[in-house]
Amino acid sequence: MDACGLGGSLPQGYASIVQPIASTTVATDTKGLVAGEVTIPTMTGAVPAYRAAPEKGGKLPLMLVVQEIFGVHEHIKDVCRRLAKLGYFAISVELYHRQGDVTKFTDNQESFAKVVNHVPDSQAMSDLDAAVVYATSTGKADTSRLGITGFCWGGRITWTYCVHNPRVKAGGAWYGRLVAPARAAPPPADPGELAPHLQVPVV
Repeated sequence: MDACGLGGSLPQGYASIVQPIASTTVATDTKGLVAGEVTIPTMTGAVPAYRAAPEKGGKLPLMLVVQEIFGVHEHIKDVCRRLAKLGYFAISVELYHRQGDVTKFTDNQESFAKVVNHVPDSQAMSDLDAAVVYATSTGKADTSRLGITGFCWGGRITWTYCVHNPRVKAGGAWYGRLVAPARAAPPPADPGELAPHLQVPVV
């Protein structure tokens, strides 16, 4: 993946800093699922994503899965497959696609300085909206049952999207920052600032 074109795929594997080190690392298979990379059209060009859903059944509740600072790596894909096994249409968009490939870095601070801090919230919100539109276009997703969960950087994005899109039924923010960092993009809102505007339950 590069900052200009799709380069054909999402990042392969983990950034070296998040390589699994335990023999008990969870790896969910794709048996009974439709799972893999897709391309999502957006107003500023195509963006790669990973989606997983049961092979059979009618329209499924839709779950947006938001990446950590490390991008849509193997753990995030596995979360999508776990949710699919539970009966969800789960999709994770590569939200850093335009800014760069964080798997090239081994230092968190470098990832923030060169990529993460340059991703405006408006871009992330627009790409997540595009994922909802894409899921609708497949005929497999019930967007009236829309949820979102995100990890680390994606935890704050979860709060933000729940304010941005009040049609979300529920959000789950995993250990996201409650105070937004300084960044090159327009200053983002802290979850504490967003909370009074929430119309969506967030855990």
